[in-house]
Amino acid sequence: MARSQPRVTQVDPVWERMTTEAEQAIRDEPLLGGQIHSALLHHPSIENALAYRVAMKLSNSEMSEQLLREICDEAYAADPSLAQAARADIVATYERDPACHRFLQPLLYFKGFQAVQAYRISHWLYTEGRRDLAYFFQMRASEMFGVDIHPAARIGQGIMIDHAHSIVIGETAVVGNNVSMLHSVTLGGTGKEEEDRHPKIDDGVLIGAGAKVLGNIRIGHCSRIAAGSVVLEEVPPCKTVAGVPAKIVGEAGCDQPSMSMDHLFGGPATKA
Repeated sequence: MARSQPRVTQVDPVWERMTTEAEQAIRDEPLLGGQIHSALLHHPSIENALAYRVAMKLSNSEMSEQLLREICDEAYAADPSLAQAARADIVATYERDPACHRFLQPLLYFKGFQAVQAYRISHWLYTEGRRDLAYFFQMRASEMFGVDIHPAARIGQGIMIDHAHSIVIGETAVVGNNVSMLHSVTLGGTGKEEEDRHPKIDDGVLIGAGAKVLGNIRIGHCSRIAAGSVVLEEVPPCKTVAGVPAKIVGEAGCDQPSMSMDHLFGGPATKA
């Protein structure tokens, strides 16, 4: 007699924590029960919840929520790395943003996280050759969140964009893993070049509020860019740059500046 194989249950710690937090949030604030059920508890997986949230945010009279949800569901089913990156982004936001106290907050309330997930769908569409649809996602994310990320840009996982207003990331920009940036950051070009013209941000970089990084230059891993700086030249790894134009003013000050979120020169790690 054939022996039946035991069924292996998939474990998703991030999703399990989010649903537990959602149940507690409803107990704490019953008036939000409908929203939290629709956004989280109604869904069997984080992929479904992400698809729903992105579709809800980007839908308008030109593109219905149902149609956008089908597109997002298709993307998450075709490329599991999209949801894996979203999990890493949630954990990154929780660990680095002192205003984030629960895993469910980025999905429900933080436009930086939501904008990055919309970008991830648009990038998948772009690489699949569905470029007009990718541009639609870019347009709606820019209109809804004030975050304009070209769908051709390449962005890693574990990304935290704090406050996330007026972020611009250009077409040929590359952002590595575990990068943190604050509002009004621009990763832009310096003119009308049509080739590779945008910055390459290595892993673990911290970019302060209002910083502008311009041109096809590399920002070395675990470096810091001070708030308000204009970076026009390459930055070696593990350095701090500041000023207009930015100059090296010292070492990064710690092994992982994007994790510590330390913006002070020579001071202890601080949280904004």
